[in-house]
Amino acid sequence: MISHRHRVVVLALEGVYPFELSIPSRIFGTAQGPDGEPLYEVITCSTDGAPVRTSSDFTIGVEHGIEAFETADTLVIPPFTCGTDEDGEREWLPGPLGDALRRLRPGTRIVSICTASYVLATAGLLDGRRATTHWNEAGNFQRRFPRVAVDPDVLFVDDGDVLTAAGVAAGVDLCLHLLRRDHGSEVTNRVARLCVVPPWRDGGQAQFIERPVPEPTVATTTPTRAWALGELHRPLSLAELAGHARMSVRTFSRRFRDEVGMTPGQWLTQQRVESARRLLETTDLPVDRVAREAGFGTAASLRQHLVTAVGVAPIAYRNTFRTERARQGTGAPT
Repeated sequence: MISHRHRVVVLALEGVYPFELSIPSRIFGTAQGPDGEPLYEVITCSTDGAPVRTSSDFTIGVEHGIEAFETADTLVIPPFTCGTDEDGEREWLPGPLGDALRRLRPGTRIVSICTASYVLATAGLLDGRRATTHWNEAGNFQRRFPRVAVDPDVLFVDDGDVLTAAGVAAGVDLCLHLLRRDHGSEVTNRVARLCVVPPWRDGGQAQFIERPVPEPTVATTTPTRAWALGELHRPLSLAELAGHARMSVRTFSRRFRDEVGMTPGQWLTQQRVESARRLLETTDLPVDRVAREAGFGTAASLRQHLVTAVGVAPIAYRNTFRTERARQGTGAPT
């Protein structure tokens, strides 16, 4: 868990998309500790410190040049309308950007949103790594950068110190993921509520859902999902879910995947992992009790699912992500 004020540097390149540019400031800038102190410092820079033309009909002023890279704990590169060089090729490393990326301090986290993944790939930072980009660019991206393992179907990829997000709203998901990684679920959920966005969409969720919003005359699985969140502590069969939605199992399964981008079973597991993470962070409940409350039944099952989801066992997760409120409680976790 990060204990100092973490500096996030956001790079505004010519033709930057304003929405994506604003995501890091909106997410990280909203995050506060238990006493209301800001957890991050977010600054925006350009390659030369000069105003930047956006993809819209306005220009933004920035107070920092590319020398801000030297102070970054996390560097975020939003997408931009890329210019071309003298040969007509898109220029993904304009000006001094390539050299600045190579001079980043060891340990600096680097994040790309949407097609800014081209910047990282052109600089060689994605060679041998798994990464993603906007689904509409995935084929071209893979042909151009064969040394990158492109996953076109996910919202974001966390490869440790280099992270890539798919288009637009997936940048929100990735920033929330980083916030959760740094400070746990309670801080992240608070930020998500303030921003009126879902607190957690798993990085492996589908980028592109054919029918994310059902037709007005078609029954939806939304009420059943809301009901299921209150029933996570007990087994929930597909037949019971379908019965609650008053649909056949086949119709419910198809409509659920259309709306959510995953199967009911995958979604339930995701929600149970999220419930377990919250309990591990904010309570002193024994791990076997956490497992029962989250619907995994046994500590062994919880351990298996948590390791698969976040790479650590329950006790290690609790030791890393205990919130201030939980630290003030009595009794040690068992």
